[in-house]
Amino acid sequence: MTQSALQKKLKKGGQIDALSVSQEEVAKQADALGITYFPVECDRARSRSAVLRAVVKAVDFPEFFGGNLDAFYDCLCDTVIDQKAGLCLWFHNLHSGDPALEEDSKAIISVCEDVVEYAANNGRSFSFAVQHAGKHPDPEPGVAPVPYSGS
Repeated sequence: MTQSALQKKLKKGGQIDALSVSQEEVAKQADALGITYFPVECDRARSRSAVLRAVVKAVDFPEFFGGNLDAFYDCLCDTVIDQKAGLCLWFHNLHSGDPALEEDSKAIISVCEDVVEYAANNGRSFSFAVQHAGKHPDPEPGVAPVPYSGS
């Protein structure tokens, strides 16, 4: 994706093809346009609630965030309105190939697409990129998985 095409996408809003541009370039161009950029680290997320917790951590949603898709939509819309020009999320290593996340990943992307429309209707921009990571590796026998908290 060329620099000018990326700038147009960030201004207009919508899903950015994570295969055609780097996370660093998106962050740089968003900053240049005055668009707030948040990377969402999803690598250890193995469920919808874990992905939403990753968004909460990245965006600093309020404590009362309900953790369901309706609350996700509401908080994203509020966050978009709170920004001067708009908001951009980069979902890093979303394991959409996991059976537990396959349908939920589609639902999360659908919510993001709804927020794109909301943002446009309210004079803001919302864009997002999803860097798909496939399926989590199967656990090794006798080795406990790393907890989501990282401890």
